[in-house]
Amino acid sequence: MAAELFEHLGAAAWATRARAELHAAGEHSASRADPLSQLTSQERRIVRPAAAGVSNREIASQLFISPRTVEYHLYKAYPKLGVASRHELHTVLR
Repeated sequence: MAAELFEHLGAAAWATRARAELHAAGEHSASRADPLSQLTSQERRIVRPAAAGVSNREIASQLFISPRTVEYHLYKAYPKLGVASRHELHTVLR
């Protein structure tokens, strides 16, 4: 990423500008310490209860969305978190 390259080269002003441009374009730098930082806000709202064992139907009811939408967001969140199923979510989100 350009921002990281500028940071590495010691060009702090350019790194800051590159990050601002990326943020304005919708890109969010992911914190390695917090795996949830890679997710959209809706994905975070769905992944947390899923990791606690709440069913898709119950999550959908709580968020006023369809169970199919819950499935979609989980499907999009798994690769971002490096997991293949909801059973692995608990270990990632400790």
